[in-house]
This record gives sequence, structure tokens and C-alpha cells, in this order.
Amino acid sequence: MTSMSRARVARRIAAGAAFGGGGIGLAGAAAVGLLLAEVRLARRHVGNGTSGRVPVADGLYGTSYTVPDEPPLRLTMLGDSTAAGQGVHRAGQTPGALLASGLAAVAERPVELHNVALPGATSDDLDRQVALVLADPTRTPDVCVVMIGANDVTHRMPPTRSVRHLSAAVRRLRTAGAEVVVGTCPDLGTIEPVQQPLRWLARRSSRQLAAAQTIGVVEQGGRTVSLGDLLGPEFEANPRELFGPDNYHPSAEGYATAAMAVLPTVCAALGLWPAEEERPDVSRHEGFLPVARAAAEAASEAGTEVTAAMPTGPRGPWALLKRRRRRRVQEPETRTPPASSRTRLPGGAASGGA
Repeated sequence: MTSMSRARVARRIAAGAAFGGGGIGLAGAAAVGLLLAEVRLARRHVGNGTSGRVPVADGLYGTSYTVPDEPPLRLTMLGDSTAAGQGVHRAGQTPGALLASGLAAVAERPVELHNVALPGATSDDLDRQVALVLADPTRTPDVCVVMIGANDVTHRMPPTRSVRHLSAAVRRLRTAGAEVVVGTCPDLGTIEPVQQPLRWLARRSSRQLAAAQTIGVVEQGGRTVSLGDLLGPEFEANPRELFGPDNYHPSAEGYATAAMAVLPTVCAALGLWPAEEERPDVSRHEGFLPVARAAAEAASEAGTEVTAAMPTGPRGPWALLKRRRRRRVQEPETRTPPASSRTRLPGGAASGGA
């Protein structure tokens, strides 16, 4: 599918989400049904090397940067298993911990991490997650990172409904005063056990949803980073290293790759990036585009950021498309853990152990 075609589809999905439509599908229902069956079969085939446990990474990072009379920055993770960090064994390997540690280093200020993401969640769970995040008005996050979408595709959630829930979540968080960065739907075509032609269908469906998510998020004042096939080239070269023991969730190296792409946008959202880097760099093919076209281009190139840039014009809202240089992140050496060091289970419960 061309960028222009994807832009048209994304615009229709986003419009349907805004006006209550629900009948625009990502692909034929029968084909998506086959994709769902294939993914389920693949997950049963490869098993789950992590026993479903997700390390709890909540806590304070960058304590050596403590500044008197200045509270820590608050970072909150929302979304599905990717945001939660399913597939790794240590808290420091989760994307939340990597982002918190990297943000603390850039800001030279401690960062308090809170993660409400739920493995297996679809976008309609974001309402519950946002309610948890905003339950205490005195502890509104400075920035929220949302990673969602893969389960929407495999569970055949209508894309208009998916985008509607995500847009509403971004709107509530922005209204409360939090910056919002969304890692859009990853490319399910990189999951090794999914075979052709369903791998092509998975890629097409994922990119269509990612582009529509971008439109919905940007229109609500958030920023997006395309996860897309971020792991694609590395996965083809070394699949056993970039995917975890279950071959479905990223490994520690995979999460580090994703965190490297998201961290610069998190820093930019908080005003921590140099002003000169906020201007479009024509040598990197950055610039101002109608939001639907920017969304389609971002969906085709992982690691691309889209943010609102100009008022609505004859061609609709405009956005700034940025291809930021990725910043390397490392597993934090230490953190101050929360009162309870427990591991989350896929159903949202907790279990003892590290």
C-alpha cells in the first residue's frame, strides 16, 4: 500500500472514530480471522518462556541527581504487555525502567516511574488505566508513555473504536496537564511464527492502525513515535536475540531498541531537547505535512515522530514529522523500589518474587 493510500485509509478511520463510526475494517474479516488463528497457534507453539510474570519496575531512578527543593519528574507507562515489559526477567530491562533512567540522565533530575500497563490489554482498557493514573490530582504525571495496538489487531477490534479509546485517553491526560507520547501499533509482520501471506496482512493491518492512531493522538495534543518494524532488520539478522523466550514479546535488547527511539521524543515533550533540534532538518527529510500524510509516512518508517505543528487549514491539521537521532539507553544499575517488590501477572494481579 502506498503512503497516499495509507493516508486516505487512516483519515477515514480517524474520522470514523471522531464521529462515532465503527464499520471501517482494517482488512477483510475472514482474512483477519485467519491472522488471529495463526497468531494464537504461534503463541501456543512457542510457549511462554517467562511464565507470564512481568517484573515490577516502579520506583525512583537517578537518585544521584537529587536537586534540593525540586521534586522528581513523574513518568507513567500505560498500555499492553509491551509497555509493561513482558518477556524479560529483570525490572531494569523493562521499557519503563530504561526510559526512566535515560530521562533522569538527560534532565539530571530523579524520575519516579509508575506503570499501570496490563499484558493482554486492548485500547478499551485505557479508560481504566487513565482513571488509575489520575486518581490522585496531586500526583499528575509530567509525561505518560502509551504503547498499545497489537492486541487490537489480533482481537479484531474495529479500528475506529480502537482510535476512539486512545484519543479519549490522550485527551484526558493532556487536560490533566500531562505530556503524552504514544508508541503506535508495532508491526505484527515481524513475529517469526506468523507465515506468509498472513505476515503481509499483519504488516498491512498494523501500519493502517498505526497511521490512524497518529492522527487521533496528534489531534488531541499528544506526540507519536512509530514502533512499526523497528525490530525488523535486527530481527531478520538475529531473531533469537531481539525477541524473548516466547518469540512474541521483545527481549531485553529489543526493549532497549524501542526505548532508544522513544526517549528523544519524551525529552522533547518536556522541553529538555536543544531548541535547534526542534526545527525540521531537511537533510533528514523532516518537515511540515498534513497530519494524515505525516501519519502514513511515520507508519512506514519506525522511529519517526509526529507532533502537531500548525492550526487547521484547507487540507486539515498539519504536523511536524521528525526523524530524531536515537539516544542509547542502558539498564539502570540501581533504583529505589516501591514499598512492595512484586511481579505482575497477565491478569493484573501480583505475585511474590523478583
